Amino acid sequence: MLYANQSQTLNITIGQQYQGLLERVVFSSLIGMPCCLCLFINGIMLFTLRSKAVFCETSRYILLYNLLFADTVMLGLSELLYIMAVCRIFPTYPVCGVLTMLNRLTNEISPLTLVVMCLERYVAVCYPLRHATIITVRNTAVAIIVVWAFSSLNVLIRVLLLLNFLFDQPQSLQMTDVCSGTAMLLGPMSNIYDKAYTGFVFLSAGVAVTCSYVGVMVAARSASTDQASAHKARNTVLLHLMQLGLTLLSTMHDPIIVSLSTTLQRLLMVRIKSILYVFIYILPRCLSSLIYGLRDQTIRPVLMYYLCCRLSHLSKHI
Repeated sequence: MLYANQSQTLNITIGQQYQGLLERVVFSSLIGMPCCLCLFINGIMLFTLRSKAVFCETSRYILLYNLLFADTVMLGLSELLYIMAVCRIFPTYPVCGVLTMLNRLTNEISPLTLVVMCLERYVAVCYPLRHATIITVRNTAVAIIVVWAFSSLNVLIRVLLLLNFLFDQPQSLQMTDVCSGTAMLLGPMSNIYDKAYTGFVFLSAGVAVTCSYVGVMVAARSASTDQASAHKARNTVLLHLMQLGLTLLSTMHDPIIVSLSTTLQRLLMVRIKSILYVFIYILPRCLSSLIYGLRDQTIRPVLMYYLCCRLSHLSKHI
């Protein structure tokens, strides 16, 4: 009788382990495939934006390249962290810190670049005669450097806060949980700074883009403004505003996870994290290439040419 109970308990345990493994495989496949597809499209888009001189000499295409480059690197790092979490790979805190800080750096480039892109459209509509002198390739490069410097400063502050956390024992450097941005919020100061910086970026970027949209709307009603150009710029800024809203959701990912983890069970929390990962991280980055690439009349034919060539090349090898 005792042997039968032990055998039944063993079968239940093996069944639960198999079900958990099967669930991880299904979730990994469903999440990994769209991420790989997005990385492929972004790679083609980045190649397209470097294929012609007009893309390298126009400010809005340079800014778009910077946006897509940051999104692509962030997607690659996020997918790496997700694979490590699924495979239950627990790195040391320094290794996890490097990966998560690089992920944060590229993640915060996107909203700041979108703000610069909105300001560029604002200048193009409200100051059309001075647009060529204000929005130059040199000034665009300076703006991109400022964006990266500001994001790097934020990462540096996070690193200093992380180093300020004193580990009790040498073996505590080894993580006991999956590597994520939430796991790097060591100590109360890191958590407070994360919330403060997230709120600052969310508010300042939203205000800047909204003001740009209002300025373009006011200029569109002016009789001296080219109505067709103003209407197109208004739609572009509105598109930037929507994209910014989706991108800024990723900055709210860690606070949402922290607040939910205190009330929900671990298994349910893992499923919610996977769903949030798709809709907060992957989806906005996939939309960037598709929306900006297919909408722009100059990029669209070149993008479709390279995309079709790569797909036909892959099909021949398959």
